[in-house]
Amino acid sequence: MRFTEEDAGYVTVRPVVKQTFRLAELADMVVSVTGKNVPRVQQIFRAGTVVYNGYRYWWEGFAANENEVTELLALFPNDDPARILDTAEVPAVSLEIGGGTQRSVVGITRNEASAKRLFQKRSPWEILLTAAKDSSPRYEKYSHAERADVYRVHLSPEMAVALLKQLRDASPRALRKKLALVQPPAAILFFAPRQNPARAETPP
Repeated sequence: MRFTEEDAGYVTVRPVVKQTFRLAELADMVVSVTGKNVPRVQQIFRAGTVVYNGYRYWWEGFAANENEVTELLALFPNDDPARILDTAEVPAVSLEIGGGTQRSVVGITRNEASAKRLFQKRSPWEILLTAAKDSSPRYEKYSHAERADVYRVHLSPEMAVALLKQLRDASPRALRKKLALVQPPAAILFFAPRQNPARAETPP
């Protein structure tokens, strides 16, 4: 069963939706939250609840032994540092601001960054891809939440200020507004989707 998370301070009444999932579909939701962490997956299977894509899902909890879960998780992708970033396949990036407990990210999609502002030679997306070309992105990990390999470009303070100015100058109104209060980023994260053989039809 699923329903949306309750807004703090408000009492809401929401319909409960019943859905049927195969085990692989349930595992796909759980791994998006936990990664390939056998004890955590066992714990969530047993607890019978997970928050995924803004919905909380409930089911009758069940026990799964370590070997069963290990075999199930083997179907999901692993980190693969040998993979080369193909920027043509990147649908989105994130600007990473700060670090530690102060870390925040601002996501930018190819669609919203592809339009050129009047009188600008490059779109914001072209500026971001140039940063990747000039800085040799470093492979970081496979993100089960994003279903993509993640590559990082570190930015010096000077590079970050220059990049943010270029993006703001080139951005159409909606994106410019989104970037108006953003601090210079410490890094750019590029997400390259990778097909997940374990993934079947997943819930919305």
